[in-house]
Amino acid sequence: MAILLFAEHDNQSLSDQTAKALSAASLIGGDIDILIAGKNAGSVADAAAKLSGVRNVILAEGDTLEHRLAEPTAALIVNLSGDYDTILAPATTTGKNVLPRVAALLDVMQVSDVIEVVSPDTFKRPIYAGNAIETVQTTDATRILTIRTTSFAAATGDNAPAPIKTIDAGSDGTGLSTFLENILSKNDRPELGSAKIIVSGGRALGSAERFQEVMTPVADKLGAAIGASRAAVDAGYASNDLQVGQTGKVVAPDLYIACGISGAIQHLAGMKDSKIIVAINTDEDAPIFQVADYGIVGDLFDILPELERQL
Repeated sequence: MAILLFAEHDNQSLSDQTAKALSAASLIGGDIDILIAGKNAGSVADAAAKLSGVRNVILAEGDTLEHRLAEPTAALIVNLSGDYDTILAPATTTGKNVLPRVAALLDVMQVSDVIEVVSPDTFKRPIYAGNAIETVQTTDATRILTIRTTSFAAATGDNAPAPIKTIDAGSDGTGLSTFLENILSKNDRPELGSAKIIVSGGRALGSAERFQEVMTPVADKLGAAIGASRAAVDAGYASNDLQVGQTGKVVAPDLYIACGISGAIQHLAGMKDSKIIVAINTDEDAPIFQVADYGIVGDLFDILPELERQL
């Protein structure tokens, strides 16, 4: 049994999402190869080669793969698929963009958002915004999986380097998509998906100005990322790249501080795996308190400045 792991990276550094997906692959069992598709990504391949449990690193570089558009990347994976029983990737925007196309081209079903490996062909995944856990057994010859990495610890990276094999990137003969530009928000804070501490705000903050004034000092003292509920994002208090929840980012930090967030199930689906959850809300019956390890019933405009002073 052989497994191909499609790596998450930015052509310069390997994302820790890949190391977590590798842990899931190890539970499936078998020889694991990591595919690095990109351009000038030699340093990424070197980092992947040091991860524990890796048989080979496959490096494919070219202009068509620089931004890992779904069409050329899926074509590359399909060309390699004959040697593998399982193909998986982290359930990131890139993984969720590429692997469904791979599954369609191979005419197999994809199992998305795997949170537990039961056996090599059986997996658990959340459904109904995390209200239920579904056990799925696949009988397809090739298993296509995306891994919810918040459920797995990162594999260690202190092994003797695995061999790195360079292959042809192929070409994108479809012409269906073209990369135009990346417009990224600039942020000196930790990336939301990998942050150890997150301070999140809800609609109760009242305005974009108060969102920044109240949340930023505490986040600065803790070295934390800032998140937001969908209600806060829809109200314009925070940008949509800060949204945590079912339709935002799924996070599992060591500490999650929810400020003025009622705890709708869609938000809980994105953060309930956090190690420690602290909730601040004036409503003592707010659903967020049902999942919180520590709850403070009070006005966040009083509590957060006091917390910042104490820190």
